[in-house]
Amino acid sequence: MTASVATATNIDRPVPANRSSLEDYRTLWAWMLVPMVLMQAGIFLDYWGDFRDNDWSIHVHYWTATLWYLYLILQPYWATHGRMDLHRTNGILGMFLAGGVGITSLSMLGRDLRLVRLATENPERFGPFTPEFFYGVAAVELPMVLIFCLAVVMAILRRKSLEDHAWWLVSTVFVIMMPAVGRGMQALYLIAQADRWPNVDGVTPIILGQVFVVALTLAAAWKYGKLKHPATWWALGINVYAGFAWEIGQVGWVQRLLDTLIHVS
Repeated sequence: MTASVATATNIDRPVPANRSSLEDYRTLWAWMLVPMVLMQAGIFLDYWGDFRDNDWSIHVHYWTATLWYLYLILQPYWATHGRMDLHRTNGILGMFLAGGVGITSLSMLGRDLRLVRLATENPERFGPFTPEFFYGVAAVELPMVLIFCLAVVMAILRRKSLEDHAWWLVSTVFVIMMPAVGRGMQALYLIAQADRWPNVDGVTPIILGQVFVVALTLAAAWKYGKLKHPATWWALGINVYAGFAWEIGQVGWVQRLLDTLIHVS
């Protein structure tokens, strides 16, 4: 009789869907603090060092990107700590935020092309950062934004699959880390080689930054068993590609295409 009652009770009690999967992601929110801190540390001098001189578009982009990183900390926390209702509500609002990150990132491409012109007119001011370098940055950031948007769309389409939904969103962190980490590495190298200006090494910090982001992406994918997930490969692909920014910026047809697509006055 006791066994019958227990069996009936177990049948009647609803079992939360994907309980084991949710448990696997219970500490994801804490791990998401790592890229958040790295992004803020990388961009700190570039953004806060000349805060008052930054264009309005830079401020909007910085804060939307910062909020996106914060969003990817809060969402897994709510989902794995009994606040799935709040997770779903903020998921809808988060798509609005993701659109803001994508649009403001695209707007920053105009800044890259303006730097091309300034570096051409005043090369001694920019030292090793030639017009080709800024063309390369734009050529990297454009597909980077498109891949970010792709990952968000895939997360929406795969929202009924916890594993896919979560990892497509997590991958966006690694897709858009390059600008912040790259600037942070460059700042450290410029400080260390200040006495050699303008003959400083501008290539090594880019390479080191990309190696670091690729390693971090692989470490996260390994931890959550997502080394073979398509989101991981997209994130790895764009970061390997970004390591060749200097070479890409020297290609004539790439420069002409960017000049055509991104007209600056």
